[in-house]
Amino acid sequence: MKHLALGIVFAAGFAAAHLLGGTTAADPKPVPTPNGPNANPNIDMLAHIRAATAAAPHREKRRLSEDDFIKMSKEDGVIVLDARSKAMFDLMHIEGAINLNYSDIDVNSLKKLLPNKDAKILIYCNNNFTAAPDAPKVAVQQQVTPNGGVPIGAEAAKRAEIAKVAFGGKGMAVSLNLSTYTTLHSYGYKNVYELGPTVDAATTKLKLVYKDK
Repeated sequence: MKHLALGIVFAAGFAAAHLLGGTTAADPKPVPTPNGPNANPNIDMLAHIRAATAAAPHREKRRLSEDDFIKMSKEDGVIVLDARSKAMFDLMHIEGAINLNYSDIDVNSLKKLLPNKDAKILIYCNNNFTAAPDAPKVAVQQQVTPNGGVPIGAEAAKRAEIAKVAFGGKGMAVSLNLSTYTTLHSYGYKNVYELGPTVDAATTKLKLVYKDK
């Protein structure tokens, strides 16, 4: 009887503490819902997380090596999409790519630029390219000047320098490829492939089109 009475007292105290707002550090924090006081029917974080979760396993099977990316890009009807800003696209991009700034992706822009949702689309982003710290130096050291012409290594050095600006890296969790893949997948584009590795802009087999800064 004594134990029963103590149990009732403890249970009552616990209930009262929660009813009065007295929670402990171990209590789970409330999860905001889309129906909160500052809810926006056009913004849903939980739906965004679900979309990324749905796209993730699909993406893992479609990450290409540099050689496979080049090979696939030459197939008929394949689209190479660059979702960086127009300024960075103009500074340097993969030859043959088209540009659609990620912030401009919506139903209308996709319908205009990518009308066929079954088309094969290849994507890449800042985080696919890097210029090794000593790339310009190595390029110059290895340069060859046939017949007194322009040093061959100079082009690699120039590419490396421009890439530092054109492909400024982002945090791995906010890589543009992740956002672009998830967004295209959510809009119904299921035939998307992504350049997987990070390649050196000075030595990559990919043909890079660029202009001097």
